[in-house]
Amino acid sequence: MSAMDLPTYSFDLSRRSWLGAVASTGLYMAAPAWSSNDAPLEQRLYPRDSRVPGGVARLSLGPSAKHPQVSTADGFPVLVMGDMIEWTALIGIPLSAKTGVHTVTVHNDDGMQSMDYVVHDKKYAEQRLKVAPKTVDLAPADLARHEKERAHQQTIMAMFSSPLPDAAALHMGQPCPGRRSSSFGLRRLFNGQARNPHSGMDIAAPTGTAITAPLAGKVVDVADYFFNGGTVWLDHGGGLLTMYCHLSSMQCKVGDAVKKGQAFCKVGASGRVTGPHLHWGVMLNRTMVDPALFMD
Repeated sequence: MSAMDLPTYSFDLSRRSWLGAVASTGLYMAAPAWSSNDAPLEQRLYPRDSRVPGGVARLSLGPSAKHPQVSTADGFPVLVMGDMIEWTALIGIPLSAKTGVHTVTVHNDDGMQSMDYVVHDKKYAEQRLKVAPKTVDLAPADLARHEKERAHQQTIMAMFSSPLPDAAALHMGQPCPGRRSSSFGLRRLFNGQARNPHSGMDIAAPTGTAITAPLAGKVVDVADYFFNGGTVWLDHGGGLLTMYCHLSSMQCKVGDAVKKGQAFCKVGASGRVTGPHLHWGVMLNRTMVDPALFMD
């Protein structure tokens, strides 16, 4: 992946100056609503705010001397970034989320408080795929294998490590060259049977194409799964993880530190697939979100 490091302070300095002027009045006001899509590249915020199922809500928490702790209604910890001048919570919204008001709990200098945000509707396209019947109607042995693998992956998804990533580092590029062949959120039918929506980005590329890390991270899982085939999970800290599926080979092992832009695995056609491609997923607070929100 060709991931670009953005300047750290071009946006924050002007924001701090504005907040400093407000602080002298003894009052706190909400910061101006800059549009990350309209701003120059060096001032854009990643991930972009998109309060829809499968999106990310960026919530301003204001100033606090201590690092705020934020959790979802399910009790899952949320990624919080910033400093004592301005903190921001990045909340992954599940594809299954209902429209309307959702609430998180915030612990900061003012104690415990609730904060609401509104999830809006989004219509995703539908995709019909033909695959081997045995990968849809599972034999007992395959079903047992899948359930065991799912339980293991739940432990990976629950990781919430530190330190938290730096705000300027959350800009991601495409992990490998190729055409995006399937978009996030597609409502999929395999052999006419409805299954879970597509929870990642598919990139069509020849078997053996190198895949590079979008952010620095730690390898926390390397395995061969029934549906996902060859798979690697990277932990980037604070409940932000990325996954890479259907791999032909993995040039890493659990515990390895991977640098941003470092090649660590290769595209393949393992698991339930119709051809060679990378399935790339991005997870926040245990929910898969649209990787495109982290990209230009």
